[in-house]
Amino acid sequence: MNAIQRHRRVVVPPVRWGFTLLELLVVIIVLGLLAGLVAPQIFGRVGEAKVTTARTQMTLLGTALDSYRLDNGIYPTSEQGLVALRVKPTREPIPSNWKGPYLRKDIPLDPWDRPYQYRAPGIRNATGYDLATPGRDGAEGGTGEDADLVGQS
Repeated sequence: MNAIQRHRRVVVPPVRWGFTLLELLVVIIVLGLLAGLVAPQIFGRVGEAKVTTARTQMTLLGTALDSYRLDNGIYPTSEQGLVALRVKPTREPIPSNWKGPYLRKDIPLDPWDRPYQYRAPGIRNATGYDLATPGRDGAEGGTGEDADLVGQS
């Protein structure tokens, strides 16, 4: 190695890692736009899913009520309520052929965390029952997710 090669220094510019402020702002703006477009779609689906869940739960409760009626000849009264699907009623009329529990789990609340409204005999069907939930708003009437869901037999 000669003297010239020993004294030669290689100058390397410093390496800078990271993003510039402008690049970060562009990414934040793009993410904000995407969130603004996608979020309403997702939250709209949550409401639809709750309505579907309520319908499914009401069908399940209706099936259990029909099984109760097949065994006992009548639906549980309004006073006995949906609890009669889990525990043999002690109020009149006491079922003579109760083979429950007719539901594996506890009586579900509706997707808006309120109990289902049960009435037997029903207003809509005097020989059956009415099963309802008032929807998201908890009030009678409404449209969309606020609409009342009513099942009957």
